[in-house]
Amino acid sequence: MKIRLITGLVAGVFFLGVCLIGGIGYQGLLMAMALVGYYEFVRMTKMPAFGGPAMLGYICILYMMFPWSLLNWSMPLETMPALWLMMFLFLAVTVFTKNDFPVGQASLLFLGTMYIGIGFSSIATTRFTPDGHGVFWTFLMLAAIWSSDAGAYFTGRRFGNKKLWPAISPNKTVEGALGGIALAVVAAVLFALFSDGLLSLGRAILLGASAAVVGQLGDLIQSAYKRVYGIKDSGKLLPGHGGILDRCDSWVVVFPFVHILMLLPYY
Repeated sequence: MKIRLITGLVAGVFFLGVCLIGGIGYQGLLMAMALVGYYEFVRMTKMPAFGGPAMLGYICILYMMFPWSLLNWSMPLETMPALWLMMFLFLAVTVFTKNDFPVGQASLLFLGTMYIGIGFSSIATTRFTPDGHGVFWTFLMLAAIWSSDAGAYFTGRRFGNKKLWPAISPNKTVEGALGGIALAVVAAVLFALFSDGLLSLGRAILLGASAAVVGQLGDLIQSAYKRVYGIKDSGKLLPGHGGILDRCDSWVVVFPFVHILMLLPYY
């Protein structure tokens, strides 16, 4: 537990510091995290981490995470055509390998590319919002996610009785999940109170609850596919925490969710 706390504190302070600075450095950090996350995903699926099909995934991640707007460059392809081309290339590999790389594996690698690439690119988008308050929105969402984790853990330990989803994650409880939602809402409301009108209380409650519910689902999603492949952690990069995907499993679903549903007030 001590190693976990120290690692979490150091990593959290480092990430928030780089986020505060912003610019290419922050985008580069997120790009590196996305590439490591994809590496972990490929390793978990028991496919060669640097085989030809996997390399296509790394290229797709780089395309999605490249700082086009920060460099004032236009993306060669818009989002939908780019995603279609990525899918087409993964499927084409099944033909060129004469099904040595079957469609099931192609689909899995494409899924991992979307899951991780869109997740981390949404985190970057939040920092560089057009209203100029990207640090506030990023810190808000991270505070809600982390508060949900803490609330679920401590409430579950103290009051947990009814299992939430034992077939997927046997330690999670309904009481813990509710405690996580409550603490995430409190964290978001505190941000609203000190936002000088930037964030309303109603929107804060919605964002906090969304971060908690979707974030806990993101945690269960990763627990589900780790259980399928019989592994405990996605990697060993962060002592006491596992890999990038273990630490960011909530991030990569919460940030796209709030953007897709346009929950942030600047929309």
